[in-house]
Amino acid sequence: MEKTTIIEKKKHGKLRNPVMVTGLPGIGLVGQVAAKYMIKKMGGTKVAEVYSPHFPHQVLMSKKGGLRLLKNSIYLLKGKVRDLLVVIGDVQAVSSVGQYEVAETILDYCSKKGVSLMITIGGYSTGKVAENRRVFGSANNKRLMADFREKGIIFGETRGSIVGVAGLLPGLAALRKMDGICIMGETHGNYVDHTSARNVIEKLSELLGFEISLDELDKEAKGREKVIRKIEKEVEQQMSGPPKKDITYIR
Repeated sequence: MEKTTIIEKKKHGKLRNPVMVTGLPGIGLVGQVAAKYMIKKMGGTKVAEVYSPHFPHQVLMSKKGGLRLLKNSIYLLKGKVRDLLVVIGDVQAVSSVGQYEVAETILDYCSKKGVSLMITIGGYSTGKVAENRRVFGSANNKRLMADFREKGIIFGETRGSIVGVAGLLPGLAALRKMDGICIMGETHGNYVDHTSARNVIEKLSELLGFEISLDELDKEAKGREKVIRKIEKEVEQQMSGPPKKDITYIR
């Protein structure tokens, strides 16, 4: 394999005003959790797989003794208003060159499928476990920013850079005159954040006009929140423990 390749796995009819949503491994696994949940609850059908020599040089072994290459997968979700192509995966490319190549290959696929909007999902790390996690956005044009702001996405309060395909896809999409936005769920950053993923999905359902039950994710998030809060409390207690006694010497 010399370059990133997308292999189509299943034929499908003409897509209805398609949008691509990507949720690859990243901060708090917000994107990955959100995308996988959407595929599960909305009955996504795998239509393509992405392979690349820029993915880590290893294979995954199965419980039955088989093995497979690392990959990203593209699923088709049929919505009431528009169709969704959702990308999930084992990994991201391990080099800058690889990140750009994978992103460009995915964008080529989008152009072929008539995708007009690229949405990436990520986590925005604050280092704190916020009670009410916000949903931030960073878009590649002002019109898109205005449209998403009306739906409650917060712009202008995030700082720094967006690493990986979460940033490159909407960034490179601009060069192709394609709308692109990264939607980021507020998260601590050191934990898998189902609550943040849930908030992102809720916003996406409003923005893209699809229906999805969040009951199962709410239940999972509630259980994990208890564990996270317990861990945070223990860490705080350790950090604010009694001061150590001064070392004394007997001569």
